[in-house]
Amino acid sequence: MKRILLSIVPFVSFTLTLCAQDKWDLKRCIDYAVANNISVKQADVQFRMDKLTHAQSVLAQYPRISSQHSGGFQFGRSIDPTSNQFTTNEIFFTNHGLDIGVDLFNWFSQKNTIAANKYLAQAGGAKLEKAKNDIALNVANAYLAALLNKEQINIATVQLGQSLDQVNNIKKQVDAGALPELNLAETQTQYANDSSNVITAKTNFTLSLLQLKALLNIDADQAFDIVTPPVESIPLEPLADQQPDLIYQSAVENLPQQKINTLNLKASEKNVAVAKAALYPTISFFGGLSSRYANAQKLIPNNYQAMPANIGTVNINGTSFPVTTIITQPTGFYKNTYFKQLNNNFSQNLGIGLSIPIFNGGMVRTNWQKAKLNLESQQLVKEQDSKTLKQDIYQAYTNALAAIEKFNASKITLASAQKAYDFARKRFDVGLLKPIDLITNQNNLFRAKINLVSAQYDYVFKMKLLEFYKGQGLRL
Repeated sequence: MKRILLSIVPFVSFTLTLCAQDKWDLKRCIDYAVANNISVKQADVQFRMDKLTHAQSVLAQYPRISSQHSGGFQFGRSIDPTSNQFTTNEIFFTNHGLDIGVDLFNWFSQKNTIAANKYLAQAGGAKLEKAKNDIALNVANAYLAALLNKEQINIATVQLGQSLDQVNNIKKQVDAGALPELNLAETQTQYANDSSNVITAKTNFTLSLLQLKALLNIDADQAFDIVTPPVESIPLEPLADQQPDLIYQSAVENLPQQKINTLNLKASEKNVAVAKAALYPTISFFGGLSSRYANAQKLIPNNYQAMPANIGTVNINGTSFPVTTIITQPTGFYKNTYFKQLNNNFSQNLGIGLSIPIFNGGMVRTNWQKAKLNLESQQLVKEQDSKTLKQDIYQAYTNALAAIEKFNASKITLASAQKAYDFARKRFDVGLLKPIDLITNQNNLFRAKINLVSAQYDYVFKMKLLEFYKGQGLRL
């Protein structure tokens, strides 16, 4: 919506900014501020973080897969992983596993979390838009303030030139003995005051440029100047077309702050559902793969042979007879290598899990109650912001009415002051008016010019503020 504010100085050609002085018009100032102002950059970073949070919540729907691998040595009295018997041998071992898990039903907790994060991401986008609007409005205000101060330099300079002419004129008459030296002292005092006014005006203009550069995030020592268009050329809608009730209806639909409140309210509603889902059981699926290796079992028999074996003797009538049996003994071996062990020890598991919250210190129920209170708080924020917006619009409309009346009154005052000065000048030229009286009329004219310019810029800004609330587009 920053384009709304560009209508304040739509008649300034962009090509003017490419001249040797490198003067900036309002459009260039706003575009540069939106791209470089730190507040806008911070809002953009937060917006990107909100989008990442939403993207992560979408990915959380998919199965969780993790892989575990470990290896080490065991020594002293321990269990031989190949025989499950106690041993004191040093054994090198490795374990490998792959686990998978996914929630089958959690009372739509994930679905509501995704929706809440989506609303928050959209609110982050609206916050970025609001930051751009705010900086554009501040730049426009600072730009108009700089134009006002620059115009005051011109007025003060003209006033200074008139005072110098009077000093030179009266000095000639004093030197000729036609006027007393008091008259020269009075005009010289006025000239000194006018010189001070010029210095003050230039200082104010320099300060206003510094403020504008700060908004643009430009170094204070960088050369910078602005285009100076005639304020009379700024297009303004009739005040009759800027009715506050219609402006309010448009502002509710278009201003970022209202979008932010609406989206935050929707996110809070979803977060209440998420917190409530944590009160109920969750059904999940799990599965896994595992295997292991140990160097304790280095050989495995691969060939066997039946052989007689003496297991004792038996005495029959005083004669001992040997007792034998047939046993099978390995006659061939192969190495139980790493990958053979992994294949032999490979195991799998599948299952369904049910998690039932029974007692957790009241944390889940408290979180649900907090979520409901946060929803209530967001409703109050939205209501308060809507009332504040309406109050601001009606106040801006009232200020615009006062500004146009003050501007019209200032034009009448200037006309009267100009007429009084012209009469005073004529009477002074023929010697019918004292210099101090001419100086008084000159100062009145100077103040009238300054007041008119100030009232005119104030009126323009207040009208543009109404257009900002209304959401009016760019008019070039």
